[in-house]
Amino acid sequence: MPAHWFDDDHLWNAISRFLFTDERCGNATGGEVDAIVKLLDVSHPAQILDLCCGVGRHSLELAARGFAVTAVDRTAAYLERARRSAAGKNLAIEFVQASMGEFRRPGAFDAAINMFTSFGYFASDDEELAVLTNVFESLKSGGRLMIDVLGKEVICRRFQPRSWQPSPDGTAFLLEERKVRSGWAAIENRWIVFDETGKHEFHFDLRVYSGRELEQLLVQAGFREVALYGNLNGGLYDHEAERLVAVARK
Repeated sequence: MPAHWFDDDHLWNAISRFLFTDERCGNATGGEVDAIVKLLDVSHPAQILDLCCGVGRHSLELAARGFAVTAVDRTAAYLERARRSAAGKNLAIEFVQASMGEFRRPGAFDAAINMFTSFGYFASDDEELAVLTNVFESLKSGGRLMIDVLGKEVICRRFQPRSWQPSPDGTAFLLEERKVRSGWAAIENRWIVFDETGKHEFHFDLRVYSGRELEQLLVQAGFREVALYGNLNGGLYDHEAERLVAVARK
Protein backbone atom coordinates (compact mmCIF):
# COMPACT_ATOMS: atom_id res chain seq x y z
CA MET A 1 0.00 0.00 0.00
CA PRO A 2 1.26 3.53 -0.79
CA ALA A 3 2.32 5.67 2.18
CA HIS A 4 -0.18 8.34 1.09
CA TRP A 5 -3.26 8.14 -1.11
CA PHE A 6 -1.66 10.44 -3.67
CA ASP A 7 1.23 8.00 -4.15
CA ASP A 8 -1.10 5.67 -6.07
CA ASP A 9 -0.13 5.94 -9.76
CA HIS A 10 -3.23 3.97 -10.68
CA LEU A 11 -5.38 6.85 -9.42
CA TRP A 12 -3.62 9.52 -11.45
CA ASN A 13 -3.60 7.41 -14.59
CA ALA A 14 -7.32 6.66 -14.24
CA ILE A 15 -8.38 10.29 -13.81
CA SER A 16 -5.95 12.01 -16.17
CA ARG A 17 -8.48 12.27 -19.00
CA PHE A 18 -10.83 14.14 -16.65
CA LEU A 19 -8.18 16.48 -15.23
CA PHE A 20 -6.36 17.48 -18.40
CA THR A 21 -9.05 18.23 -20.95
CA ASP A 22 -8.32 20.08 -24.18
CA GLU A 23 -10.23 23.08 -22.83
CA ARG A 24 -8.17 23.24 -19.64
CA CYS A 25 -4.82 22.49 -21.27
CA GLY A 26 -5.41 24.67 -24.29
CA ASN A 27 -7.80 27.60 -24.31
CA ALA A 28 -7.77 28.39 -20.58
CA THR A 29 -4.04 28.29 -19.92
CA GLY A 30 -2.96 31.54 -21.56
CA GLY A 31 -5.45 33.64 -19.62
CA GLU A 32 -4.58 31.88 -16.38
CA VAL A 33 -0.88 32.59 -16.84
CA ASP A 34 -1.67 36.23 -17.63
CA ALA A 35 -3.38 36.40 -14.23
CA ILE A 36 -0.64 34.45 -12.43
CA VAL A 37 2.09 36.76 -13.72
CA LYS A 38 0.08 39.84 -12.74
CA LEU A 39 -0.77 38.65 -9.20
CA LEU A 40 2.79 37.48 -8.54
CA ASP A 41 4.20 40.70 -10.03
CA VAL A 42 7.02 38.90 -11.84
CA SER A 43 8.73 39.48 -15.15
CA HIS A 44 11.08 37.30 -17.18
CA PRO A 45 13.67 35.93 -16.71
CA ALA A 46 12.46 35.29 -13.15
CA GLN A 47 12.87 31.75 -11.80
CA ILE A 48 9.52 30.12 -11.05
CA LEU A 49 8.70 26.88 -9.24
CA ASP A 50 5.58 25.06 -10.47
CA LEU A 51 4.88 22.71 -7.56
CA CYS A 52 2.56 19.82 -8.47
CA CYS A 53 2.84 20.75 -12.13
CA GLY A 54 0.83 17.80 -13.49
CA VAL A 55 1.32 17.61 -17.25
CA GLY A 56 2.98 21.02 -17.17
CA ARG A 57 0.43 23.26 -18.82
CA HIS A 58 1.37 26.34 -16.76
CA SER A 59 5.08 25.48 -16.89
CA LEU A 60 4.99 25.33 -20.67
CA GLU A 61 3.25 28.68 -20.99
CA LEU A 62 5.55 30.36 -18.48
CA ALA A 63 8.64 29.01 -20.23
CA ALA A 64 7.29 30.19 -23.59
CA ARG A 65 7.14 33.70 -22.09
CA GLY A 66 10.79 33.64 -21.09
CA PHE A 67 10.63 32.52 -17.46
CA ALA A 68 13.08 29.98 -16.05
CA VAL A 69 10.80 27.19 -14.85
CA THR A 70 11.34 24.25 -12.52
CA ALA A 71 8.36 21.89 -12.71
CA VAL A 72 7.90 19.41 -9.86
CA ASP A 73 5.47 16.50 -9.65
CA ARG A 74 5.46 13.03 -8.09
CA THR A 75 3.75 11.28 -11.02
CA ALA A 76 6.23 10.00 -13.61
CA ALA A 77 3.64 9.62 -16.38
CA TYR A 78 2.58 13.26 -16.04
CA LEU A 79 6.18 14.46 -16.12
CA GLU A 80 6.93 12.38 -19.19
CA ARG A 81 3.96 13.91 -20.98
CA ALA A 82 5.18 17.37 -19.95
CA ARG A 83 8.70 16.62 -21.17
CA ARG A 84 7.37 15.54 -24.58
CA SER A 85 5.33 18.72 -24.84
CA ALA A 86 8.32 20.87 -23.89
CA ALA A 87 10.56 19.10 -26.39
CA GLY A 88 7.95 19.54 -29.13
CA LYS A 89 7.90 23.28 -28.47
CA ASN A 90 11.68 23.55 -27.97
CA LEU A 91 11.23 24.84 -24.42
CA ALA A 92 13.91 24.49 -21.75
CA ILE A 93 12.20 23.43 -18.50
CA GLU A 94 13.72 21.62 -15.54
CA PHE A 95 11.47 18.68 -14.61
CA VAL A 96 11.86 17.09 -11.18
CA GLN A 97 10.08 14.00 -9.90
CA ALA A 98 9.48 14.63 -6.20
CA SER A 99 6.72 14.90 -3.64
CA MET A 100 5.68 18.40 -2.58
CA GLY A 101 6.36 17.24 0.97
CA GLU A 102 10.01 16.65 0.13
CA PHE A 103 11.08 19.17 -2.52
CA ARG A 104 13.22 21.99 -1.14
CA ARG A 105 15.87 24.15 -2.84
CA PRO A 106 16.95 26.99 -0.56
CA GLY A 107 16.84 30.50 -2.02
CA ALA A 108 16.39 29.33 -5.60
CA PHE A 109 13.15 30.92 -6.84
CA ASP A 110 11.61 34.33 -7.36
CA ALA A 111 8.10 32.88 -7.23
CA ALA A 112 6.23 29.61 -6.77
CA ILE A 113 2.79 28.40 -7.83
CA ASN A 114 0.60 25.56 -6.59
CA MET A 115 -2.48 25.43 -8.77
CA PHE A 116 -5.97 23.91 -8.91
CA THR A 117 -6.35 22.36 -5.48
CA SER A 118 -2.98 20.63 -5.29
CA PHE A 119 -2.77 21.49 -1.59
CA GLY A 120 -4.50 19.80 1.32
CA TYR A 121 -3.34 16.29 0.45
CA PHE A 122 -1.72 15.44 3.78
CA ALA A 123 -3.44 14.07 6.86
CA SER A 124 -2.40 16.79 9.31
CA ASP A 125 -1.75 20.52 9.47
CA ASP A 126 1.81 19.74 10.56
CA GLU A 127 2.47 17.96 7.26
CA GLU A 128 0.77 20.74 5.32
CA LEU A 129 2.89 23.28 7.21
CA ALA A 130 6.01 21.35 6.22
CA VAL A 131 5.07 21.79 2.55
CA LEU A 132 4.71 25.54 2.99
CA THR A 133 7.92 25.76 4.99
CA ASN A 134 9.81 24.00 2.20
CA VAL A 135 8.42 26.47 -0.33
CA PHE A 136 9.27 29.40 1.96
CA GLU A 137 12.87 28.21 2.22
CA SER A 138 13.01 27.68 -1.55
CA LEU A 139 12.09 31.29 -2.31
CA LYS A 140 14.47 34.21 -2.51
CA SER A 141 13.92 37.13 -0.14
CA GLY A 142 10.81 38.96 -1.32
CA GLY A 143 9.68 35.98 -3.40
CA ARG A 144 5.98 35.18 -3.66
CA LEU A 145 3.92 32.00 -3.46
CA MET A 146 0.51 31.57 -5.08
CA ILE A 147 -1.80 28.80 -3.87
CA ASP A 148 -5.06 28.18 -5.73
CA VAL A 149 -7.61 25.88 -4.07
CA LEU A 150 -11.33 25.55 -3.51
CA GLY A 151 -11.82 27.36 -0.22
CA LYS A 152 -14.05 25.99 2.50
CA GLU A 153 -16.49 28.86 2.04
CA VAL A 154 -16.82 28.12 -1.68
CA ILE A 155 -17.26 24.40 -1.08
CA CYS A 156 -19.96 25.03 1.53
CA ARG A 157 -21.91 27.17 -0.91
CA ARG A 158 -21.65 24.68 -3.79
CA PHE A 159 -21.50 21.37 -1.94
CA GLN A 160 -22.83 18.34 -3.83
CA PRO A 161 -22.84 14.91 -2.16
CA ARG A 162 -22.31 13.30 -5.55
CA SER A 163 -21.65 14.17 -9.17
CA TRP A 164 -21.20 12.28 -12.41
CA GLN A 165 -19.29 13.30 -15.52
CA PRO A 166 -18.21 11.73 -18.80
CA SER A 167 -14.73 12.18 -20.17
CA PRO A 168 -14.59 14.68 -23.08
CA ASP A 169 -14.21 11.85 -25.59
CA GLY A 170 -17.09 9.89 -24.07
CA THR A 171 -14.96 6.80 -23.43
CA ALA A 172 -15.07 6.93 -19.62
CA PHE A 173 -17.19 8.15 -16.72
CA LEU A 174 -16.27 9.49 -13.30
CA LEU A 175 -18.59 9.21 -10.30
CA GLU A 176 -17.62 11.33 -7.28
CA GLU A 177 -19.17 10.94 -3.82
CA ARG A 178 -18.32 13.35 -0.99
CA LYS A 179 -18.85 13.53 2.75
CA VAL A 180 -17.90 16.28 5.19
CA ARG A 181 -15.57 15.07 7.94
CA SER A 182 -14.30 16.38 11.27
CA GLY A 183 -16.32 19.58 11.41
CA TRP A 184 -15.36 20.66 7.88
CA ALA A 185 -11.67 19.90 8.38
CA ALA A 186 -11.71 17.57 5.40
CA ILE A 187 -13.82 16.11 2.62
CA GLU A 188 -13.98 12.33 2.35
CA ASN A 189 -13.99 11.36 -1.32
CA ARG A 190 -14.99 8.20 -3.14
CA TRP A 191 -14.19 8.29 -6.83
CA ILE A 192 -15.22 5.55 -9.24
CA VAL A 193 -13.93 5.52 -12.81
CA PHE A 194 -15.56 3.37 -15.47
CA ASP A 195 -13.42 3.06 -18.57
CA GLU A 196 -12.46 0.60 -21.28
CA THR A 197 -10.53 -1.51 -18.75
CA GLY A 198 -13.33 -1.77 -16.19
CA LYS A 199 -14.22 -0.19 -12.84
CA HIS A 200 -11.62 1.56 -10.67
CA GLU A 201 -12.47 2.82 -7.19
CA PHE A 202 -10.45 5.22 -5.03
CA HIS A 203 -10.92 6.62 -1.51
CA PHE A 204 -9.12 9.62 -0.08
CA ASP A 205 -9.54 12.61 2.22
CA LEU A 206 -8.74 16.15 1.14
CA ARG A 207 -8.14 18.80 3.78
CA VAL A 208 -10.04 22.03 3.18
CA TYR A 209 -9.18 25.51 4.42
CA SER A 210 -11.11 28.70 4.93
CA GLY A 211 -9.45 31.87 3.80
CA ARG A 212 -8.50 32.71 7.36
CA GLU A 213 -7.13 29.22 8.06
CA LEU A 214 -4.94 29.21 4.96
CA GLU A 215 -3.67 32.69 5.77
CA GLN A 216 -2.75 31.62 9.30
CA LEU A 217 -0.90 28.55 8.01
CA LEU A 218 1.08 30.68 5.57
CA VAL A 219 2.02 33.12 8.32
CA GLN A 220 3.03 30.20 10.53
CA ALA A 221 5.37 29.03 7.74
CA GLY A 222 7.03 32.45 7.79
CA PHE A 223 5.22 34.31 5.01
CA ARG A 224 4.01 37.89 5.34
CA GLU A 225 1.72 40.20 3.40
CA VAL A 226 -0.76 37.41 2.63
CA ALA A 227 -3.49 38.52 0.21
CA LEU A 228 -6.62 36.48 -0.48
CA TYR A 229 -8.55 36.61 -3.75
CA GLY A 230 -11.75 35.01 -5.01
CA ASN A 231 -10.39 34.21 -8.48
CA LEU A 232 -7.23 34.47 -10.53
CA ASN A 233 -8.27 37.89 -11.75
CA GLY A 234 -7.85 39.33 -8.27
CA GLY A 235 -11.52 39.51 -7.29
CA LEU A 236 -12.54 39.77 -3.65
CA TYR A 237 -12.63 36.65 -1.51
CA ASP A 238 -16.24 37.12 -0.47
CA HIS A 239 -19.63 35.40 -0.81
CA GLU A 240 -19.27 35.35 -4.60
CA ALA A 241 -15.74 33.89 -4.68
CA GLU A 242 -15.08 31.19 -7.28
CA ARG A 243 -11.78 29.97 -5.82
CA LEU A 244 -9.49 30.72 -2.89
CA VAL A 245 -6.28 32.23 -4.26
CA ALA A 246 -3.65 33.17 -1.70
CA VAL A 247 -0.56 35.20 -2.61
CA ALA A 248 2.05 35.36 0.15
CA ARG A 249 5.39 37.17 0.25
CA LYS A 250 8.60 35.96 1.91
